[in-house]
Amino acid sequence: FFKPDGQTLFISGYQNNDIYQYSLSTAWDITTASYTQNFSVSAQTSQVTDLFFKPDGSKMYIVENTNDNVHEYNISSSWDITTASYSQSFSITAKETAPQGFFFKSDGTKMYISGSASDSIHEYDLSSAWDISTASFLQSFSVASQEIGPLSLFFNPNGTKMYFSGFGGDDVNEYDLSSAWDVSTASYLRNFFVGSQDANPAGIAFKSDGSKMYIVGLQNDAIYQYSTA
Repeated sequence: FFKPDGQTLFISGYQNNDIYQYSLSTAWDITTASYTQNFSVSAQTSQVTDLFFKPDGSKMYIVENTNDNVHEYNISSSWDITTASYSQSFSITAKETAPQGFFFKSDGTKMYISGSASDSIHEYDLSSAWDISTASFLQSFSVASQEIGPLSLFFNPNGTKMYFSGFGGDDVNEYDLSSAWDVSTASYLRNFFVGSQDANPAGIAFKSDGSKMYIVGLQNDAIYQYSTA
């Protein structure tokens, strides 16, 4: 996950169950990244799979497949994960037993989970923005025709495109949404193979203007940067 200005990068890791924070001296250029600090989520899980931040950096969320929960944290000093404190959890076990990717609508009123048990994207409504205790399941969208192991999840800023990485095809899959933020209107467009770099693309992110794509690979424990312009 990138801070909106591209100068801070966050990585979730399930080996140590930590969130790692990096500073980038040149925005969006991962070659300029330097490690800053970390925050342990081991009190909540032993296998964190993805993370997300509220746009102002005052909240952090993780999804994990130890207990199939989303966890919410308050950050007293925006974007400084050392100031994070646990707030609450939301169970997604009823719909997914292997949650992998995680994303919010830009206004915090919708939450999306990708799962490798169901090979689906699950959509939830939040009656109070950014408060996961108010989440209610809305619908699921199967991606099994393209991917049998969806991992990280990403939407473009206006919700008309959806992307996810997958370890079945070692690729990134792109979908168009005819109705923004409504996964039931998603239609497959194309995929992009990343297996030449890493056969387990567990994380995905884009630069805010869409001109760069980033993949986190579990095979080599590396981040890969691609130009899409």
